[in-house]
Amino acid sequence: MRINKIIVGTCVALVLTLGLAVGSLHVNAVAQSAQTAETVSVAVGPQYDTTHVYVPAADFDRFVASVLQTFGGKTGQDGVLTVTPTPSTTRIQLVLTPVGTLSVFGFKTPVPYPFGSERTGYLVTDMDEAVRSAKATGADVFVAPFNDPIGKDAIIQWSGGVNTQLYWHATAPSYTPLQTIPENRVYVSPDRVDAFVRSFLAFSHGTVLSDDAQAPGVEIGRPAETYRRVRIQSKFGKLTALVTDGHLPYPYGREMTGYEVANLAEIVTKAKAAGADVVVPPYKTDERDAFVVRFPGGYIAEIHSVTKK
Repeated sequence: MRINKIIVGTCVALVLTLGLAVGSLHVNAVAQSAQTAETVSVAVGPQYDTTHVYVPAADFDRFVASVLQTFGGKTGQDGVLTVTPTPSTTRIQLVLTPVGTLSVFGFKTPVPYPFGSERTGYLVTDMDEAVRSAKATGADVFVAPFNDPIGKDAIIQWSGGVNTQLYWHATAPSYTPLQTIPENRVYVSPDRVDAFVRSFLAFSHGTVLSDDAQAPGVEIGRPAETYRRVRIQSKFGKLTALVTDGHLPYPYGREMTGYEVANLAEIVTKAKAAGADVVVPPYKTDERDAFVVRFPGGYIAEIHSVTKK
């Protein structure tokens, strides 16, 4: 696999462009400088960042029960609402687990475009400022802000075709902090990853934890190869950009979130007992032990534990 390289040529590029890691000090310095004076932080906290899961209405309860049986936690609000700017009806329920928050949708009508293409919902402190900041970093406003029953929403499209929903509540929610922070897993091409990373860094005021040009290909189902992997952390939580040519065996690219757990073997057992299918058996890398699971209703997730060094 060809690994895309970045050439840093000027001081401006050092501020705006993320370079390949030649050492941790270099990566951290470039990442810190990626924040721009044009944006302000609008993040609230990773427990408010929800993976959007669309399941058939018939599988809704079974999916929620399976997730709770696997990870523990509780459910939040449950109701039948219109959550799009055009007419539609969906059942929606919040699922709060110690390893991540999910917004579950079971549409009773056809899903209006482009809903269902967004991976994550980020709670923001100010919708107008969030949209302005996203546009300032080069993102597209894919769905303009609209009112929902409890606040406002918009969908942003970052370089590389990554869709994120932004939301704001008229009454600020209060969720328990997470035990572990999940990672938003984003697949992007070598041609678009650098634009995506610098845009997202500037919006999130995040930092690069690592930029590995030779990450183990077993993480994307290609164990004989390596690929580039960029890990970012911000007040929105964790994000991992997996840089590929799109030649991915199933189910890679379908999983939207990676959940960190303390005991992987225990979670494998719980997931199976909860009716989930293990679609990628447990494997090891230098950084983590992991497997991939498909829950009832079709939601696919990577689950991992961090390797102690």
